[in-house]
Amino acid sequence: MNRREFMQVLAVAAAGGFALQAKASAAQAAADAFYDLPKFGNVHLLHFTDCHAQLKPIYFREPSVNLGFGAQFGKAPHLVGEHFLKAFGLAAGSRDAYAFTSLNFETAAKNYGKVGGFAHLATLVKRLKTSRPGALLLDGGDTWQGSGTALWTNGQDMVDACLAMGVDIMTAHWEMTLGEKRGGIGFSDLSGSP
Repeated sequence: MNRREFMQVLAVAAAGGFALQAKASAAQAAADAFYDLPKFGNVHLLHFTDCHAQLKPIYFREPSVNLGFGAQFGKAPHLVGEHFLKAFGLAAGSRDAYAFTSLNFETAAKNYGKVGGFAHLATLVKRLKTSRPGALLLDGGDTWQGSGTALWTNGQDMVDACLAMGVDIMTAHWEMTLGEKRGGIGFSDLSGSP
């Protein structure tokens, strides 16, 4: 390879990298705008739920079946796939379709990547709390179960993560499967070992 060919290869590589960086920057800008919410009122509540003990981002696939019986048949939250998209006016192949359905999961996972994880959640909480001093952070439950590490630590890894993130109030959900002594007490009681 001569110098001219080498420079051409570098130019192609740089152009390819620039395109990827530009795409990533555009995606980050869209994500930033999504959470750029105007403040209103003087009480601020931040809420998360159902993280299922996922400290790290994962490829999450929504179920393709959710049965609703009787009067609930065919109604939210028992809608999946194309029925879900139609009911809520979401475009197929969109970020929202990836988040809320299992449609074209492999392709969507390649396009949109992993979701969740406490590092991302903590960054978002910190950002929102900065613009809303005194905001309360509420956890709707399903936090202490769902991963191997939560199982091995009896949920203590998630308790520690929630304490570090600054959760103020929690409602237990599947945490109750850890038993009355473990699932029915508050964070202030859980700063010790399991």
